[in-house]
Amino acid sequence: MDRFSWDLCAQKQTITKSSVLNISSCPITYYGQKYEQLYVNFTRQKIVFCFDHFYNPENKGDCIVGSSPNTMTADFDIIQADSFLDQWIRKKIQTIQNSLRCSVQITTQVRKSMITLALFNFGTEAALSLEAYTIGPVVSLCVFDCYCFVFTCSTVYKPGTVVNSNPQICSSVTCSETATLQTSGCGPLEHCQGNDICMLDTTCTVTGPIIDVHGQINSIQDRCAYSLFSTPSLPDFQVQGNFDDRRRKDVSFLDSVTLRVDGHDIHLEQGGRVQLNDSTLTLNSSSQLVHGVQLSKDQTGVTAKLSLSNLTISVFFDGDTAQIRLEGPAGSSVEGLCGNSSRSLRDLRLSEYSSTSCEMQYSETADSTINCTSVTERCNLLKEAPFSSCNSDIDPEPYITACTDTLCKYPAVDGLNCQFLKAYARACSLHDHTLDGWTSKTGCSSEAFCQDRTCSDHEFCGEKTVGGDTRCFCRAIFASKYQANNSLGDPTVCKQNSASLTLVGCLLEDKGIDYSTLHLKDPTCRGQVDELTHMVTFSFNSSNSCGTEVTANNSYIIYQNTIRSQNYSSDVITRNDQVQINFSCVHSQPNINTATFRIRDWSVAQHITSGAWNYTLTIKAYTDARRTQLVKWNTELQLNQKIWMELKTDGLDGNMVALVSKSCWATNKASPTSTPRHDLILNGCANRADRTVQVQENGLGTSTYFSFNMFRFTVGSADIFLHCQLHLCPKQGNNCIPTCSKAARRYRSASFTYEPEAPAFISVSWTY
Repeated sequence: MDRFSWDLCAQKQTITKSSVLNISSCPITYYGQKYEQLYVNFTRQKIVFCFDHFYNPENKGDCIVGSSPNTMTADFDIIQADSFLDQWIRKKIQTIQNSLRCSVQITTQVRKSMITLALFNFGTEAALSLEAYTIGPVVSLCVFDCYCFVFTCSTVYKPGTVVNSNPQICSSVTCSETATLQTSGCGPLEHCQGNDICMLDTTCTVTGPIIDVHGQINSIQDRCAYSLFSTPSLPDFQVQGNFDDRRRKDVSFLDSVTLRVDGHDIHLEQGGRVQLNDSTLTLNSSSQLVHGVQLSKDQTGVTAKLSLSNLTISVFFDGDTAQIRLEGPAGSSVEGLCGNSSRSLRDLRLSEYSSTSCEMQYSETADSTINCTSVTERCNLLKEAPFSSCNSDIDPEPYITACTDTLCKYPAVDGLNCQFLKAYARACSLHDHTLDGWTSKTGCSSEAFCQDRTCSDHEFCGEKTVGGDTRCFCRAIFASKYQANNSLGDPTVCKQNSASLTLVGCLLEDKGIDYSTLHLKDPTCRGQVDELTHMVTFSFNSSNSCGTEVTANNSYIIYQNTIRSQNYSSDVITRNDQVQINFSCVHSQPNINTATFRIRDWSVAQHITSGAWNYTLTIKAYTDARRTQLVKWNTELQLNQKIWMELKTDGLDGNMVALVSKSCWATNKASPTSTPRHDLILNGCANRADRTVQVQENGLGTSTYFSFNMFRFTVGSADIFLHCQLHLCPKQGNNCIPTCSKAARRYRSASFTYEPEAPAFISVSWTY
């Protein structure tokens, strides 16, 4: 074999006596023990290199022993790694897995041979070479589990040897193939059950931030639904987290938790409410089995537990914080946001359970009242007693980070000042740490915040004052659309016979307004509260006008009312809070299109829609005054024979409006402006020029009746078309019945005179 030189260093240190060499820049790892010093001894018979102390024949230790050199001297080098040398050693010793970092070289002369001892640093591994050069070199190379040169060792193990084992704590020490001592036991998320059986025991905490089972933090910026937890061991089970805003639009919190079990949805909501699909469950401290899930409720919150033969999943929710605990066999995996999944947030978002706008991001100005330094001190209580007794089992840092990140941008109200402390205390209790006195030190309570108070979807439960009573507040995004218009509710809803105005309950409370003191102009008409949404609706209709004032002009019919407080006063001054909210409905006068009626068709029905008005007008002709004998297709009509016409509406409220035939006239063409023309009704009254015309009813209700004797025009077509100009008259304060006399052929109103800008017509024609 050719001589291979290790002399790659420019400087050498000569050793002439027993010395302690500092090899910390190139430490040697031997059976898992890292050595940073080398003890060199010279004797008359030996040169000894020890790793733990100077050589002692009675207690030899971990040493390399060789014959004493000729001159009692040796050269010492530390040589940096060389790629060619690294490859050469790997070729010789193929079990080495790491890369060469450096080597320690000692050279001395024994008799006629130059001896070079090299110790190679491969990280957790080491190799030794011995070069003896006389006439020709002899090189030996090995790792520290073989015997090269002469070793004296306190303890030596062959690879694969179990050095130590304790089944009760699931711990063992084994000599590895790379000559390192490896300790094995339960993983960081596991605990020992005894008999070398490790069980998974891990907890995920979700508030707004998510502290996953590995202690990593995730933050949700939107208001969508996400998969929090699932495991391949239970393919039909999933825990879903639903996030929403509260007082700020740019900060989201966990709002509710949904357990999906074999196609059934169990919802854990604010205030301790639990719903199965759409039914509310009544729970107490005794477990109730629902689709294989044990549900219970106490003053701290709601617990749902699912147990199989070797797997237990428990979900706790107090309305603000969810803690999900998994106990099962070692190796059980956790997926979702709690599992620190490699999947992106978008992949874990559950779009089918989220609103279409949930991903929209909002920004708001920073809250200048927040003292972040004070907040940080508060959150750091988790590193002090009594919390510190748990720090070795539950790392407080993720909780402190989540606490400071949240409270430095969101006010410490609504129990948030205690939320993260409480979450850490409960996580500790799952590992048998009681943390005595933590509530008195922090001023917190272990009971659930807002227990048994149920808010609607657009609300959240919060404090009226810090540490005071609670109520339902409007969520910031929901409230912003009303605040932009300085409004307390939705626009007025106008229908044909009624009107309503809905006010937002939480906005009223924000203004300090008690809805129960509000009423319409009629004090007996008060708002109705929707128990689910907490919206307050005031309404009136034709059967109960609640003091509504109805007025009209040429174009509109106007219904007006006022919501006012019980103590409302019209005096110049008042010392009570006053509420007055005016609302009205404005309906356009209907436009009635032209319809053609032929007597032989029996009748014509026309459906008319104009704004809020939606009704049917029916036109019929009869041969008797009682209107029982309908003119049919085979009825023979004679000149000068009297017929009765009925114009009847269906769908109008006769208590609110009346149908008025302003004028009716006949032509022998379809156009109402054609000539010749013969007037039957003028200004709501019978035309005195045709004494056969009689108006039986006009402006009294939702129908009009009149009669005339049949005739024909002396020129042109034998067809006769009848045209009527109609009007809807509000009855309140008005006399809609035309006043007919010799002096005036018109109808009077107490509040308006009808002067149409463009007439609305109904046309009737017949042939005989």
